[in-house]
Amino acid sequence: MTRPDPPTDLSDKAAWRTWARTVRAGLPDVSGEVTAQARTLLRAVGARCVLAYRALPGEPDVSALRGEFELLAPRARFRPTPRLTLHPWDTATEVSRFGALQPPADAPQVGLDTVDAILLPALAFDRRGVRLGYGGGFYDRLLPGFAGVTVGVIQGALIVPRLPADPHDGPVAWLLSEAGVQAAVSPP
Repeated sequence: MTRPDPPTDLSDKAAWRTWARTVRAGLPDVSGEVTAQARTLLRAVGARCVLAYRALPGEPDVSALRGEFELLAPRARFRPTPRLTLHPWDTATEVSRFGALQPPADAPQVGLDTVDAILLPALAFDRRGVRLGYGGGFYDRLLPGFAGVTVGVIQGALIVPRLPADPHDGPVAWLLSEAGVQAAVSPP
């Protein structure tokens, strides 16, 4: 299968999302390889408590890390303002409006200050660590208050030289794919 060329317009996030979804649909499941890379990185940085994500179709599934690390699952909340709340992994038992498992509204919450590392899903990342998410801005609101390790988890084919970035888009420190782990490249 021939992969489509990435968009040339860096300001068109919608075109980039369409491109990334098309590419991802043709990629094999690399969850095992990604989980192995994540395990190595998280041990190297001394992480114990990790905010992970419940995978959507096509995303690398990192749930096999459960038991080796204290995993937390996010819940998207919309009122009074859009934000993520963090909960014990095993409480993620209901399907969210996005299609991933999430904790119910009354699940016990865990503070961001207890988290050592965050594994972030995306449609794509660029080499600078800029994340192309799904458009809700939930992680963009969470990351400014986080001082730990941030890891973008993605298939290697979805790491591109440059993505559109808004001022509120905080880059991750590490990019993790089936091919390995690399530090995000700081802009010159």
